[in-house]
Amino acid sequence: MKQRRNIRRAAIAASIGLAASLAPPALADNGTNTASLRAAVSAKNIMKHLASLQAVADANGGTRAASTPGYEASARYIERKLRAAGYTPVRQTFPYDRYDTVSASMERLSPSPRSYTYDAPDGFLDMVYSGSGDVTAPLAAVDINLAGDRASTSGCEAADFGAFTPGSIALIQRGTCTFRIKADNAAAAGAAGVIIFNQGNDDPGDERFALFGGTLDAPQASLPVVSTSFATGAELAGLTGVSMHLSVNATVTALTSFNILADTGGRADRTVLVGAHLDSVPEGPGINDNGTGTASILETAIQLKASGQTPVNRVRFAFWGGEEPGLIGSDYYASQLTASQIKTHAVNLNFDMVGSPNFVRYVYDGDGSSFGTKGPNGSGLVEKVFVDYFKSQNLPTAPTEFDGRSDYSGFINNGIPAGGLFTGAEGIKTVEEAAVFGGTANVAHDSCYHQACDTIGNVNTTVLEQMADAIAHSTLTFAMTTSAVNGSAKGNGSGNVDLQFKASKLLK
Repeated sequence: MKQRRNIRRAAIAASIGLAASLAPPALADNGTNTASLRAAVSAKNIMKHLASLQAVADANGGTRAASTPGYEASARYIERKLRAAGYTPVRQTFPYDRYDTVSASMERLSPSPRSYTYDAPDGFLDMVYSGSGDVTAPLAAVDINLAGDRASTSGCEAADFGAFTPGSIALIQRGTCTFRIKADNAAAAGAAGVIIFNQGNDDPGDERFALFGGTLDAPQASLPVVSTSFATGAELAGLTGVSMHLSVNATVTALTSFNILADTGGRADRTVLVGAHLDSVPEGPGINDNGTGTASILETAIQLKASGQTPVNRVRFAFWGGEEPGLIGSDYYASQLTASQIKTHAVNLNFDMVGSPNFVRYVYDGDGSSFGTKGPNGSGLVEKVFVDYFKSQNLPTAPTEFDGRSDYSGFINNGIPAGGLFTGAEGIKTVEEAAVFGGTANVAHDSCYHQACDTIGNVNTTVLEQMADAIAHSTLTFAMTTSAVNGSAKGNGSGNVDLQFKASKLLK
């Protein structure tokens, strides 16, 4: 799962669902029973795939990151298994610019000198695609609002910089427009650097107060840009005569990677896109994140083919590349779709981290009833399929927000209904969650998230089995349904997804 570097605790105490009694297994609308496929998709077989991915990482410097030999070896394993099952997997290649932080520092020189720690709660982060630079300059606040609801358009208009002294470091508040617009307006006003602090307009401890990570999007900016918490920004704004030292040394490297796509038969105008990202972070083998999702959809694909069932609707299994650098592969796929091709994608099912050690059974909040942010029309139905299934198994669930951290993002942004499962990343398990799901309160759901210790020993096989059954159930439910899942007609691509899919050369 792509790192956001801070995560909002879900307000789930009143939303955790538990079936009052054991209900019969959920069925597709045409009466399809998924029990046979669920029985075939086992954690035992999934763990065999995970052992192979672990071996790949062990043989390739401990990582399976995009554009590395470990990623290539992971892909070869997936493709080999898919071919053996009877699929014809193909690669969809895409370019991307990888941003790497070499070093970064932020210091207040006066008054009361202070050094800020990188990625600490009261520290700072460089923004992805920040420019490189080493500057010492006065700090100048730009149209900030520290009172009331703290609504902010800081830095969103050139007029905000009317009194700005060129050569200063701009202190800008989060809100309204993109980080890139703020940074570009600051650069046009002659700023030497930019500090963007959080907005501070939600409950304390929420995502609008904490240190946050963000992206300016490619290309690389012309000046150093960092982010910090609301408290740090407000403190700096309250001082007079502030002098800062800001340094970012970052590189951007042009690379290519690829997605792996494999189709069943069935109606192509109602494609069920079942996806998980294949790449790990550079720091580790990525077995929970996201070997678990990858291996689960791989085993579902294998067992679906072995069942001899021909889906009513085409299922496209997608193993996304470049998720960790910024959802690159899935966004690329979505960007190539025309409006008419958008309509042929009935639903996107996304599975990213489904074996977390200190798990919660999270279901994405498709209808927005828990977080206020709903997916495209039909996403509520996707959520209901998962929630009803878990109720039928007498297993509690909790909602999780569409926060843009995983590969569903490009699809919901293009109007395709989406949903999926998640068992938690660096977020801290609450007391309420521990009471319902077991495990340990006040400890991360996955304490090895994005680290070298995310190995095969970092997987909870009990929840993996439960989530894999739900993956099999939802895949077959939507594969066999005769009802449409309504989406929108967005799309601005060139229409070359299907062309690329058909024309891509198989790996030799």
